Amino acid sequence: MKLFDIAHSRTGDKGNISNISVIVYDQKDYERVREYVTPERVKAHFKGIVNGEVVRYEIPTLGALNFVMQDALGGGVTRSLALDAHGKCLASALLAMDIPTKN
Repeated sequence: MKLFDIAHSRTGDKGNISNISVIVYDQKDYERVREYVTPERVKAHFKGIVNGEVVRYEIPTLGALNFVMQDALGGGVTRSLALDAHGKCLASALLAMDIPTKN
């Protein structure tokens, strides 16, 4: 299954930092997403795009994970030659991540 089947996202960017929140639709899916969508997996998912540290903040009462990704926007929104490698584009790519289905 894809992450977008059970979650949506909100994004932001500042300079060369991208911020992506992953929010489950149903609280029952939070633990599975928390267990599987780790900073290491997010960084691997964005190999070649996110060159800095990925830090995850957990917000269990909202069923959300917030990822702050350093060196993620090709030098920054106004400096990048990428057509649209900013927050919304990266959020869509993250939501396309494959995650295990329930056992």
